[in-house]
Amino acid sequence: MSDLALLHVALLAFVGGHLLLSHPLRAPIVGAVGAGGFMGVYSLVAFASLIWAVNLWRAVPPDRLWEAPEALRWAGVVVMLLASILFVGSVAAPNPALMGGAGAETAPRGVQRITRHPMMWAFALWGIVHITLSADSRTIALGGAIIVLALVGSWLQDGKKRAQNPAYADHIARTSFVPFAGQLTGRLPWAGPGLVAGLGGLVLWVVLLGAHPHVIGASPLPSY
Repeated sequence: MSDLALLHVALLAFVGGHLLLSHPLRAPIVGAVGAGGFMGVYSLVAFASLIWAVNLWRAVPPDRLWEAPEALRWAGVVVMLLASILFVGSVAAPNPALMGGAGAETAPRGVQRITRHPMMWAFALWGIVHITLSADSRTIALGGAIIVLALVGSWLQDGKKRAQNPAYADHIARTSFVPFAGQLTGRLPWAGPGLVAGLGGLVLWVVLLGAHPHVIGASPLPSY
């Protein structure tokens, strides 16, 4: 089996392990070994499958399946600014949509007014940008896995939260799954991400742009 095929297997284990342990297997494992034991199993599976996938990603020779036009590369840079803002905003305020997050009665704040899953959408946008611009088989596999894990995991989390707490349905009504979908449909008022998320996301974005050539070996900016 090629390294690329093994990478797909490792990513399937990474994504499948997260989704299975977070949802159908969580209750029986907690019942058998307790919450602490569950976190140990969850962490072991997540860490082992991630390390396996990262090592295989490094072993697969890079290729390029298409060339992204320069305009699309600039669009990707802008989308990563949004992803940076969503990520910083996701850790700047308690979020009822997260596992163990704030109560659903908490009014949406900051980036939660853009999407109720800001962290997961930050990861998904990262995956979309890197798939589109890298056109690299190994990165398409990695980015696709991250997109599936982020968005399917968020969707399943919504269902579990709503089943556990009927008030979570009100939180769903006050927010949007897809960023800005509530505003574009007129269901929700337009609102900014907040000062902390906006400035913090801008700083993170600048740091990522500057570090990218040194860490990855290529600049994300077009014409460089």
